[in-house]
Amino acid sequence: MIEHTLHWLELAGEAVNVFAVALIVAGFMLAAIRYLLRFRALAVEENFTAFKIELGHALTLGLEILIIADVIETITVEPSFASLQILAFLVVIRTLLGWTLCLEIEGRWPWQSASEGQQDE
Repeated sequence: MIEHTLHWLELAGEAVNVFAVALIVAGFMLAAIRYLLRFRALAVEENFTAFKIELGHALTLGLEILIIADVIETITVEPSFASLQILAFLVVIRTLLGWTLCLEIEGRWPWQSASEGQQDE
């Protein structure tokens, strides 16, 4: 029974991984299409900024979902200190990437309120 459940959890982890990658790719394609559609309507810098923001949102969501997949995969493997270290490392790296994407998109750190980010400018 436990082996059967672990098998389904492994499949769920793989499905979440595929979903996250598909989401990032779809987000890139949608942002690129919107960039091309706005190419003549907006100034180059304004259009590029909108493209970066849309791409950043897709990447941030994809990274969050990849963390979920990592947690699921860590549960399904034989528990060890090494697998826990790998999970912690991946979560830290992806969290730092998420924070820097938030800084790039919103102009403030995730723990700052919107008014704090505007005061720094």
